[in-house]
Amino acid sequence: MLRLHRIAVLIVSVLAALIVSGAAAPATVTTVMTGLDNPRGLAFGPEGALYVTETGRGGPGPPCRVNRGLLTCYGPTGAISRLWRGVQKKWVTGLPSMAAASGIEAEAGPEDISFQGRGGAYVTMGLPGTPAVRALLSPQLALSGRLLKVSASGKIKQIADPVSYEAANNPDGGLVDSNPYGVLALPGRQIVADAGGNTVLEVAANGAMSALAAFTSRPNPIPIGPPFVESVETAIAQGPDGALYVSELTGAPFPTGFARIHRIAPGGATSVYAIGLTAVVDLDFADDGSLYALQHSSCGPFFACPGSIVRVGAAPPHTVVYGGLSRPSGFTIGPDGAFYVSNNGASTGIGEVLRIQP
Repeated sequence: MLRLHRIAVLIVSVLAALIVSGAAAPATVTTVMTGLDNPRGLAFGPEGALYVTETGRGGPGPPCRVNRGLLTCYGPTGAISRLWRGVQKKWVTGLPSMAAASGIEAEAGPEDISFQGRGGAYVTMGLPGTPAVRALLSPQLALSGRLLKVSASGKIKQIADPVSYEAANNPDGGLVDSNPYGVLALPGRQIVADAGGNTVLEVAANGAMSALAAFTSRPNPIPIGPPFVESVETAIAQGPDGALYVSELTGAPFPTGFARIHRIAPGGATSVYAIGLTAVVDLDFADDGSLYALQHSSCGPFFACPGSIVRVGAAPPHTVVYGGLSRPSGFTIGPDGAFYVSNNGASTGIGEVLRIQP
């Protein structure tokens, strides 16, 4: 009995020391949404519901195409799901999706969502390619490669066409290619991260588009893959200073520590805000002004490690807040201060949303 008492006293003493030293307790993780098909972007609506885009599982086609060595086929399986008062349900269905026969690695479908007031849901529809590719594939893909606005009742309106803007302007001067990915809805405008065009676009209230920034390729730092690595912008967040912060995935082979976060000042000046990150797919600011980033993989090449959430510091290494994620693809900080993550974001049927309370 005396030995057990001493052990109990030791445990209490250790816990007390951890509390005094400020050491973090293990995160509390809860699965709040399940059964999703390639879940991507996350956002809380003005009514407090949580929304997640599902790029879908494609279908049998036609059309089908081979893109980057992967055969993908069309199906109207893209969707947006909603979690409201603990109940998960489909909010929008029937959106165009292109995916492999296995349903993994969907290449076209709804990618991200952002709200500006009630009835103001803005959604990016991915489609790697050009307007000619979209037209050649099928009229069923007419919504692909565009920015949509979805009303509270689920009615869809086309707002802008980043794919056509890339074809006409090609701001980064490289290969003409577009894939609208991240979106941030602001009063009177929307900001779109074009992962294919390596650009950040502004969409005005009248639908007119302009390039806020364009990022060129850099020499590949490792002896695997092509000689140059593209930038590949994925998400945008507005900081407490009013500037826009843009996450970078980088192109293949996704070298460890090669991704950055860019800052676009209110006046338009662009700078590198953070380095030493890997495969960043999303980012968000906490109420205290701290910036957090979601790494699709914590090391390269080619997503060799599990994903993680990191607190972005002034210089690397950045603090890992939570690791061990499986191909995470979307991230937001909720009104409750918890982290919400789309997990298994490159899989069909097993996609989920995790609530992580650090």
